[in-house]
Amino acid sequence: MSSCASNRSESTVLVSGWGAPFAWRGFEGREGEVDGRALKIVAPPTPAAGTPWAWRPEFFDAFAETDAQLVARGFHLVYLDVRDHYGCPKAIAHGDAAWRFVTERFGFAKKCAFIALSRGGLFAYNYAATFPERVACIHADNPVCDFKSWPAGWGAGPGSADDWAKCLSVYGLTEEQARAYATNPVDRAEAIARAGIPVFQVLGDADEVVPVEENGYVLRERFRAAGGVYHEIIKPGALHHPHGLEDPTPVVDFIVRASA
Repeated sequence: MSSCASNRSESTVLVSGWGAPFAWRGFEGREGEVDGRALKIVAPPTPAAGTPWAWRPEFFDAFAETDAQLVARGFHLVYLDVRDHYGCPKAIAHGDAAWRFVTERFGFAKKCAFIALSRGGLFAYNYAATFPERVACIHADNPVCDFKSWPAGWGAGPGSADDWAKCLSVYGLTEEQARAYATNPVDRAEAIARAGIPVFQVLGDADEVVPVEENGYVLRERFRAAGGVYHEIIKPGALHHPHGLEDPTPVVDFIVRASA
């Protein structure tokens, strides 16, 4: 047996015996259900030391060049379906179950690296604030950091009436309670910074959906003020889409270093 085939077998065996097989961008994976939510795990050809993993809470396979490079470099990739949950406490509880599942059953590293696009920022930052000991780093791309900005649309952006109705429902809030809500990522930036979790944001400074002045910039300033380790790439004139970088190497290297 070739070494490549042997490595692939060693990697896949970590997640074998659970779920159904699927293929993703030339890699092998398994998919099933945990805590009532769909879960996907993509296995690397050769697992890196310590079995690091990246967690994508939203938009599996969307603008996923960073994800693919990480898998090629030995990371497992995990996707938990918490769509339409907007980082609410119920979503974080599902995330707790998923973390326990992959770390206890498959021996994944105790700390994950988040890849958070758009509304995925609500989950990633809220999870990190709730379980800071479980997060190695956060990469956020045009992230939602305050539901009052999106989907509520109480600032410069248009918001989304349909998503706002869903958001209020899953949080169990009235509009009045939502206006007074003080546990959005922008409100928790200091706690994440003090926990020593490094952050790398990629921001389009002309984002018309999730205005950076109400989201990424606010989190940046509060995070830095608290002494957090912060990295950033600004895309001048860039809108909300497309996400990502033409060359995601700086982000991939950041995640590999933080997860080592």
